[in-house]
Amino acid sequence: MPVVKATIDRELKRRMGGHGRGGRMRIEADEVEILGGVRFGLTLGSPVALLIRNRDFANWTVAMDPQGLRPAEAAARAVTRPRPGHADLAGALKFGTHDARDILERASARETAARTAAGAVAKAFLSELGIVVTSRTVAVGGVVAPDDEGDDIEALLALPDDAPMRSPCAATVAAMIAAVDEARRRADSIGGCFEVMARGIPTGIGSHVHWDRRLDARLGAAMLSIQAVKGVAIGDGIDVSAGGGREAHDPIGYDASARRFTRPTNRAGGIEGGMTNGEIVRLRAYLKPLATLPDPLPSIDLVTKEPSVADVERTDTVPIVAAGVVGEAMAALVLADAMLEKFGGDSLRETRTNLHAYVRSLVEY
Repeated sequence: MPVVKATIDRELKRRMGGHGRGGRMRIEADEVEILGGVRFGLTLGSPVALLIRNRDFANWTVAMDPQGLRPAEAAARAVTRPRPGHADLAGALKFGTHDARDILERASARETAARTAAGAVAKAFLSELGIVVTSRTVAVGGVVAPDDEGDDIEALLALPDDAPMRSPCAATVAAMIAAVDEARRRADSIGGCFEVMARGIPTGIGSHVHWDRRLDARLGAAMLSIQAVKGVAIGDGIDVSAGGGREAHDPIGYDASARRFTRPTNRAGGIEGGMTNGEIVRLRAYLKPLATLPDPLPSIDLVTKEPSVADVERTDTVPIVAAGVVGEAMAALVLADAMLEKFGGDSLRETRTNLHAYVRSLVEY
């Protein structure tokens, strides 16, 4: 299948954007290097190896030296006052270190740059099968975008890559930006919600038989693997839990001219019984306010055990647009796996042939 460096770089740039990002994004200029698995722009069938260099590492060669002796404390840039809500304390206790720098550098969402690059390859594969993946900003703090914004996939796809929020409504964007600026003024962080949508997936991807192959379970785990995501909803899954069955499910119709089953609504988020049902797959992920605060919370020093305030690292006020881009990547990786499980093939042509035969069988059902 085709792999285009510029396509991957575009996704990396999208991940760096959005209103509310911090100083790290002024240092990095992410660009992928394709090291293997691709020849003349086409995959070879071997693993695709991608490299993204951290420009900021030049400032950390002493503190993160993989072989040298540990320098004096100031040069070691030790973190001994764990941040509430971060991996610092649990990781330090787990691995028996009194320097949480050992934990936070790997726990950092910086690693999602690599996931975004891999996801860009998965998105390219899905696009060859007629599947489009995108995202939108649902909420920032108490500012919530109208639900119908998610109905116009084309409007979301048309948003510029440097959009401050992924919403086509100028008033919504302005209100979200104001909420971010107010949190920054308070030396605080702010949470939010993003939605990932995948259009064009045929019915029956996933499984109702195997718990570990249920598509909603796999997508939910993928979203929850993103740093600071604390909740996931498939479709209207959270909202309908407070109501009755008649308001929760999507009635089934049939379009005789198109020979396909239809739904007037999509409360299920495109997944029923662990399998796609032919509607747009919708996933909402809820992002907690980030754990690093410019005005830090109380903590305890790992070495002295004395009360203190938490350490402060570089951080964002809210990375809600970036989180949506990472969500797209994670959804694409899961969906690409599921499509290959269903349709197989040793070449893109073979996978397409198998997919088209299956889609014809659905029409002939």
